[in-house]
Amino acid sequence: MFTAHLSQYFHLHPWLVAGTAAVAMLAVLIEIRARSESFASISAQEAIQLMNRGALTIDLRSAEQFAAGHVAGARRMDGEQILKAGDVLKKHKQKPVIVYCNSGSLAAAAVRKLREQGFAQAVNLRGGITAWRTENLPVEKGAGSHA
Repeated sequence: MFTAHLSQYFHLHPWLVAGTAAVAMLAVLIEIRARSESFASISAQEAIQLMNRGALTIDLRSAEQFAAGHVAGARRMDGEQILKAGDVLKKHKQKPVIVYCNSGSLAAAAVRKLREQGFAQAVNLRGGITAWRTENLPVEKGAGSHA
């Protein structure tokens, strides 16, 4: 009985059924993408562990923001430099690379670009420098190192 009603519903409302199916597929795709990107995202504590093992840390913020406070040992790079990182940072391709910005959203895109260039261990600092500071972790001030 139920399947007959369901069949009749599908027949009477094909656009509604198609729209519902499309939204369901979109939700699945968004979830898959979010999960695949989350593996490339680490906490501040995990970042410290990687830094202790020699990870390269890249700050994507402006020079002024960088000078106001950055993760110790971080190297400042802008978006254009990230696109050329495969050439500039060749010796770091086999090392972990931690990328951060203010909140983590720009860094996630940079991590995708770095991975496309062969940086298999590139990761995003989840929450960016904001999360780092929230955990009361130290920052260096000044110009520091540049790419």
